[in-house]
Amino acid sequence: MSVQLGLISDIHAAADPLREALAIFARKRVDLVLCAGDIAGYGTELEQSVALLAESGCRTVCGNHDVRLNGQGPEVRSFLRNLPQTWEATIEGKRIFMVHASPPCSMNQGITLLDQYEQMLPEAKERWTRELAGYDFDVLIVGHTHQVFAEMLGRVLVVNPGSTVFNHTCAILSLPDPDVQIVPLSGKKPRRVWHWGMMTHRNCSGAPPLCTIRPDSQK
Repeated sequence: MSVQLGLISDIHAAADPLREALAIFARKRVDLVLCAGDIAGYGTELEQSVALLAESGCRTVCGNHDVRLNGQGPEVRSFLRNLPQTWEATIEGKRIFMVHASPPCSMNQGITLLDQYEQMLPEAKERWTRELAGYDFDVLIVGHTHQVFAEMLGRVLVVNPGSTVFNHTCAILSLPDPDVQIVPLSGKKPRRVWHWGMMTHRNCSGAPPLCTIRPDSQK
C-alpha cells in the first residue's frame, strides 16, 4: 500500500500559496503534510499562515526565520516557540528525517545542489553524499536554500520541495518505492532556483499538472 506525504517549505508568511498547496494535498488525499520550516520572514501574513498550518495538522520544524518573534501575537509566538528542530518517523519501512537546512539540526547550513542555471553541481553532490554517509535515515527532507530537487545522495533520498511563495512549488512523496512529484503553484512556472545571491552567501491554479522526479542513483 502506497503512502503519500505532502511536502512544503519556506512559506515566508505568504498565505495564498500555502492555502493552495494544502488544497492540492486535500484533493490528492495525502496521508500526512510535512513542512521543512521558515513559516515566517519576508511576507506579512504570518498569522494566517500559522492558522492554516495548525488547522491542517501539518508536522512542522523550525526554520531560521521562525526564531525571530518580535512583534508577534501570543498565538503565533506559542506556535513558533513549540516547533521542534527536527522531525522523524518510520513510514512504510522507510526512516524519514526532516530538518530545515541540514542534519543533524542546522537551520542555516543549507544543502545547495544547483547552480544559478538550475544545473546540478557535481562537487556539491559529492560533498553532501559524503556528509550524509554516516546517517541511517532513508529519506531526508530539507528546505532553506529555495532550491527544488529530489536526489539520491549515496543511499539517502534528499528532497527539497522548494518555497511555496518563491519557487512556486510543493511536492508529493510516495512511499515505499520513492517517487517525488513537484507540483506548480499559483499558475506560475516552477523555479528550481530562486535568489542565487542569497544562496551563495553561505549560508496552474486549479488542478495543476504534475512534474514527476524519479530519483536515479545513476545520475
